[in-house]
Amino acid sequence: MKILITGSSGLLGLNLALELAPDHTVVGADRNPLTSQLPFEAVGVDLLDPGVVAALLEDVQPDAVIHCAAMADVDACESEPQAARRMNAWLPGEIAAQCARYGIQLVHISTDAVFDGQSGGYTEEDPPNPLSEYARTKLDGEEAVFSAMPEAVVTRINIFGWSATANRSLAEFFYYNLAAGKPLKGFTDVIFCPLLVNHLAAVFALILEKKLSGLYHLVSPVGLSKYQFGVRIAELFGFDPTGIEPVKVADFGLKAARSLRLTLDTSKLSQALGRPLPDVFDGLERFYQLHQQGHQEKLKAMLG
Repeated sequence: MKILITGSSGLLGLNLALELAPDHTVVGADRNPLTSQLPFEAVGVDLLDPGVVAALLEDVQPDAVIHCAAMADVDACESEPQAARRMNAWLPGEIAAQCARYGIQLVHISTDAVFDGQSGGYTEEDPPNPLSEYARTKLDGEEAVFSAMPEAVVTRINIFGWSATANRSLAEFFYYNLAAGKPLKGFTDVIFCPLLVNHLAAVFALILEKKLSGLYHLVSPVGLSKYQFGVRIAELFGFDPTGIEPVKVADFGLKAARSLRLTLDTSKLSQALGRPLPDVFDGLERFYQLHQQGHQEKLKAMLG
């Protein structure tokens, strides 16, 4: 299968491309593509330019697109709502329209943050209530995708992992600051269900193989607080967990509102795939193993 991955220099896109490349023909598209030691083809393109999406699909002729590119900095979206809307809402609709035109499978990446986090345990049927501009634009992106291509797949995710720039995930934040002996704070009242980006690749491959369509929650089946997440990283890597201070969100003047309890029901997807999803604890173990295997250095070398 030939798979086009957008945002292929980012945390999710790059790791997906690396995991899928051994078994598929992968083309990565990014505004600032990586240049060195890539096991897949990389294309430099600004997907927001007029006509670029159609031209890219005509040139690559993929069997499937996994659309990862997004404006994901929550506070930046709050400061630049128009830029966030173009990237997170307009672009997904354009990609879906062109995939529908050419008969290409599409998996679009959304976020668990479309929910307000008041209750948790959200299913795909529960009404979203986004609290931030980031979440609002991502929800609008979901709607734009299904409007243009009802047979598309939209997955709501929360992720962690190693990135080429070493600053794209909460796990990296904890690891590098703990390694430097810097004092840290961890939210005890934010409960989330992140998945390791490397684990997502096999799930996406199965989604494409089974030709699924519709909306799915693709997160860890079990959750934990961000404080507990940091403590587990400290324990795995042999750092002192007491270097992480437990705090609450209200103690910080964050620009954008955060949802506190983002546990999602994943049974719809696990049933469709015929297998359980990996969980956050499996992911943290592999996160540590990837470190032992020099995965960070491999990613950093791709920056050129």
